[in-house]
Amino acid sequence: MNAMVLTGHGGIDKLVYRTDVAMPRPGPGEVLVQVTATAKNNTDRKAREGLYPTKEKGDVTSFAMGGEPTLTFPRIQGADVAGRVVAVGEGIAASRIGERGLLDFNLYADERRDINLTPDYYGHGADGGYAEYIAVPSDQFHHVPNPELADAELAAMGMCSYQTGYHMMTSARVAAGERVLVSGASGGVGAALIQMCRIVGAIPYAVSQPDKAEALLALGAEAVIDRGDLSTFVERVLEATGGAPIDAVMDLVGGEMTDLFIDTMIGDMKARTTYPRLSIAGASGGNLSEIMWTRIYLYQVQIFGVSHGTREEAEQLVEWIRSGQLKPVLHAAFKLSELHEAERYFVNRGSNYLGKIVVVPDSQWAEHGAPFALKDKA
Repeated sequence: MNAMVLTGHGGIDKLVYRTDVAMPRPGPGEVLVQVTATAKNNTDRKAREGLYPTKEKGDVTSFAMGGEPTLTFPRIQGADVAGRVVAVGEGIAASRIGERGLLDFNLYADERRDINLTPDYYGHGADGGYAEYIAVPSDQFHHVPNPELADAELAAMGMCSYQTGYHMMTSARVAAGERVLVSGASGGVGAALIQMCRIVGAIPYAVSQPDKAEALLALGAEAVIDRGDLSTFVERVLEATGGAPIDAVMDLVGGEMTDLFIDTMIGDMKARTTYPRLSIAGASGGNLSEIMWTRIYLYQVQIFGVSHGTREEAEQLVEWIRSGQLKPVLHAAFKLSELHEAERYFVNRGSNYLGKIVVVPDSQWAEHGAPFALKDKA
């Protein structure tokens, strides 16, 4: 089969398009999926470049939460896979053949449904969807028949973004009526958070560029706050909330912003009815933040580090997708053979970027990719 193969840590030159990769076979309890679309996530780039240090800040490495590195080369990346079942392994009913669905991207260490302590995923610890076929556990390929959703749109609602965002919310116990500040709101996780806050009745405030305000407001944001001048950032957030403190922050940025995010929650503690909560699932603005610990424990700020999520959360997301409560935010599609171009576009994306990029196998392009190509590439 055709696949884009990651050959080592480094730049996009480490991604090699091959036409002679062995097609996987479904083992017991697995299904073979013909891939029609796979969403691109920032974790693909970070894993490729080795940007997951946990001890020495200058380490070039991927994460190894289970104790041993699982990213070995060659590896096929791509976590958020949509496609159709074309074969089944032992123990799986043949009636599943033909089902269109979405992959729960996690490589779970056990059968627990409520916790996931050693996060790993397809595209990192096992081959992912930047290929024409993938073999995955039957119970993690969720049937989503919704005819109004194109396959590329379904992939854009993949678990890497939506489940991460939902786990940020459940960790911080976000509840109806609470004010939630969402950083990086124009990206995949941010856009997912805005929608999911509305589903549970919380009020999302988006941090993003002004030219994306209209789209984010349409998605459900209560207000859009420009990062702009950092000296007035907290003031502008509180102006948007009518002076009320933020209840919980969903931090995808890190760096110098984290301390400011905390400020939006602790300005007037007498106005609070719950503890300030900070969920962190990214560091796009920098891997190091300077924070006074006295501010954390005296103001009782609760901090949650989030990576992936649980089986229970994945199943809830699929229910929301099937019911139409979650909507795709798809920016554009690229051919699998043009993944280098997609990577460059992702890194240098301009002000019109909102949502997800999906990657479509060349053999599926006419049906599943071309309708969503960039206008100048259509």
